[in-house]
Amino acid sequence: MALIAGAVNAGGFLAIQRYTSHMTGIISGIADDLIVSDLTVVLAGIAALLSFIAGAATTAIFINWARRRKLHSEYALSLALEAALLLLFGLLGANLNVLIEVFVPTTVLLLCFIMGLQNAIMTKVSRAEIRTTHMTGVVTDIGIELGRLIYWNKSKHLPPDENVRANRQKLKIYLSIFSAFLMGGIFGALAFKEVGYFTTVPIAIFLLLLAAPPILRDVFKI
Repeated sequence: MALIAGAVNAGGFLAIQRYTSHMTGIISGIADDLIVSDLTVVLAGIAALLSFIAGAATTAIFINWARRRKLHSEYALSLALEAALLLLFGLLGANLNVLIEVFVPTTVLLLCFIMGLQNAIMTKVSRAEIRTTHMTGVVTDIGIELGRLIYWNKSKHLPPDENVRANRQKLKIYLSIFSAFLMGGIFGALAFKEVGYFTTVPIAIFLLLLAAPPILRDVFKI
């Protein structure tokens, strides 16, 4: 999922020259634009923020609806929706040069919604421990575990069980997420540069393959 987020984020930047998973930057932009009295840009930033929130809320609705009915597809529903929206992104992207005033803002909102949708999926799966659409928290956690790893533990007044120790398993997970996001970004940028919006097709197919088994189990009551 981190690889997909990196690919979509990088590809989206090439399409609309804007990152859509970084709500910190968008919120800071809203504050800056309020000061310089650029109301149009402020409203655009607020719309992007609300779209991200709507995506996260949609995932929460899907998950809780599925859990109440004891379905297998509590996470798969959001994955399937993400796949469909990525295909829509590809369709919109192919027409960005036709009606720029309409398609560019719509694409920004669509990508923000997708990022909110996916971030909420992994937040629920990991019980709020892992995010995949932005790396600030992941890089912070890597720094914390590296600090623990190199800590010298030379005090003779403390029992061994109170020594500072790194959680190596968590460190491996965070490094894997970081690496996947980076590789996804490289793949997304290269693919969108060389292939264009058709890049969304294999990504969407992969998400559908992930989502299909639990959805089929619910449909056919397996």
